[in-house]
Amino acid sequence: MTALNDVLYTARAKSTGGRTGESHSDDGALQVTLSTPKALGGAGGNGTNPEQLFAAGYSACFIGALQLVASQQKVTLSADTNIDASVSIGPIEHGFGIAADLVINVPGLDKAVAEKLVDDAHQVCPYSNATRNNIEVTLSVNV
Repeated sequence: MTALNDVLYTARAKSTGGRTGESHSDDGALQVTLSTPKALGGAGGNGTNPEQLFAAGYSACFIGALQLVASQQKVTLSADTNIDASVSIGPIEHGFGIAADLVINVPGLDKAVAEKLVDDAHQVCPYSNATRNNIEVTLSVNV
């Protein structure tokens, strides 16, 4: 396990009620109601779920990593750059596991340039580093 040499930021959140509860950050910026999707045996509802939160966090973080490597390589990303993230959950040998699929849309770039940026971003993104060799992550690039 890689230790952090310097902690730059720590996010804090409290959750109650599990998949049918609530979560909120200590600063009040995040307040969400949770509900279990019908596909997982829940009632559904208007709340979000941990998989949606993970998809949002991973895609936002990956765009940040993409912006970093693009600036280092003097490549300009379109303002329309976006990521469609899917996080799936299902049974594994012992319990449940997740898989992530990121479709990285980088309009206006040469495909080879875009793929190199995505590969480089995958090396520095904190979510990619946390999931590497732990879950299946699929990256697809559209230009």
